[in-house]
Amino acid sequence: MKNINIMKFNALMVIVLMTFIGCAEKKSNKLADTFDKDAKEELIDKWYPLALDKDDGGYYTNITYDFKVGKEHEKMIVTQSRQVWVTSKAYKEYGDKAYLTYAEHGFKFLRDVMWDKENGGFHTLVTKQGEPIVKPYEAKTAYGNAFAIYALAAYYDVSKDEEALDLAKKAFMWLEAHSHDNEFKGYFQHMEMDGTPIVRTEDIPSTSDAGYKDQNSSIHLMEAFTELYQVWKDDTVKERLTELLLLIRDTIVNDKYSMDLFFTPDWTPVSFREDSKEVIQEHFYLDHVSFGHDVETAYLMLEASEVLGRTDTEKTLEIGKKMVDHSLTYGLDKKLGGFYEGGYYFKGDDVLTITNFDKNWWAQAEGLNTLLIMTRMYPDDKMNYYEKFEDLWTYTQKYMMDDTYGGWYSWGVDVRPEVKEELKGHVWKTTYHNFRALINCKHQLEMLNAE
Repeated sequence: MKNINIMKFNALMVIVLMTFIGCAEKKSNKLADTFDKDAKEELIDKWYPLALDKDDGGYYTNITYDFKVGKEHEKMIVTQSRQVWVTSKAYKEYGDKAYLTYAEHGFKFLRDVMWDKENGGFHTLVTKQGEPIVKPYEAKTAYGNAFAIYALAAYYDVSKDEEALDLAKKAFMWLEAHSHDNEFKGYFQHMEMDGTPIVRTEDIPSTSDAGYKDQNSSIHLMEAFTELYQVWKDDTVKERLTELLLLIRDTIVNDKYSMDLFFTPDWTPVSFREDSKEVIQEHFYLDHVSFGHDVETAYLMLEASEVLGRTDTEKTLEIGKKMVDHSLTYGLDKKLGGFYEGGYYFKGDDVLTITNFDKNWWAQAEGLNTLLIMTRMYPDDKMNYYEKFEDLWTYTQKYMMDDTYGGWYSWGVDVRPEVKEELKGHVWKTTYHNFRALINCKHQLEMLNAE
């Protein structure tokens, strides 16, 4: 009788356990479906085909809070390229040829208008009709050309249009000839129209980044070359991608496991730590801890390492984990959730101080993706990444996503409620960070379900 009771108990426990697992899988599957719906129906289908400029080519820059075409439409290479990338990836994800048509529309604008046919390289900014707008120190940038390469490689991947790959190759070789630093490695960010790197002089304002190297162009060059190397197995691309990965991981990431932002050509960090708090705040753009970039870079480094097939990916993952842990420890709003815009280690302090309490859309998006990666890589870690992911998702839904008109606000409305009636799209904001994050999260959740 005792053995029968034990058998009944064990059978009951198996049923309970299987029911629990089944409920957890259903919950996770449902969440993956939610991410898919928010990516397609609540984001890109709000944007496209609305954003296509059928008169002058490319995509409209300003999209209003209620998804109407705005008024100002200077076109930046970064914004235009990101939309080619998104629509290419949307086609790859959903197989709807309309997305491929939207991507082709943007590709033609990059090829026919944004590419400088006289000097090579992509213009940073043009008018709605395509006339170059040359601002001081910004005629050409490594950052802008990186996003063009990123877009062209993604578009080629789905279209097999050799013109797109040829243009990506031309842009890469243009950077190789003009922007790459053969002495100290990495890339010069700012260039003249002919590609000559801008040298920092005493007459450049101290608050300007002109003439500096920087983490932001470096991580996005790495991102672009990761995309390019998957469709063009070129030895020089592999060499430059490896160079950037190691430069970011071993030099740009500092001993506190955040990234320094700007550097002199020999990779000496630009710092105002010895100055007053007033001076530090004045130079916030050049010198602070950017939690969003740190969590994003943890993901981008891992992606690059895996595409390269490196044998030290475990080291890259460990450093990325420490960057994420630092951001969770110091950069997360413990009450409402969300990553803050920035903080600072003031001289003599071991603990970081938040100096900018705003919460931008892209940091939350990148955080969602990276936290799910950490969940998969470190399922039993004391940081409890999945719980942090759920908290950030709750914050994002409540304060970042517009449940009336769709899309994402530029800033968390818990800090800046006025953005509810501000532009959904502008020269620095399209669908790139949030679409990529939502789709990546969908795939991460599906993998978690399968493990």
